[in-house]
Amino acid sequence: MNNMAEKIRHSGIVDSVSGDCVKVRILQTSACASCKVAGYCNASESKEKIVDVYGREYAGRLRVGDSVVVTASREVAMSALAIGFGVPFVILVVVLFAVAWLTSDETLGALVAIAALAPYYLALYLLRDKMRSRMTFSIEADEF
Repeated sequence: MNNMAEKIRHSGIVDSVSGDCVKVRILQTSACASCKVAGYCNASESKEKIVDVYGREYAGRLRVGDSVVVTASREVAMSALAIGFGVPFVILVVVLFAVAWLTSDETLGALVAIAALAPYYLALYLLRDKMRSRMTFSIEADEF
């Protein structure tokens, strides 16, 4: 399989460089944002995002304003989606239905389900350094 097909790529501009962290500003677009009639449709959207890329090899060669391409493997992208959306959704739904079934109170179920996400997000926060080392982005400079 082609290695390029296995990577997610976003063009961006270096926003800042400090230590071993390069912050890159990318424009994240939805699938329909590039459509010719996107200006007339409320479904299209694009957002500016800042991506942190760690690595001393980047910090010495890049300057603010440099044009770069940020890449991540599809595995990293799928893991990020699962951690950010999949697991919280499962926790929310399971707790909601369990509490609603046990108490017959849907409002209580909703409140407990939302509260059940707090320990999950706290755990993510505490494990952020470990996740950062596993879920890495790379930079391909346009003119290296």
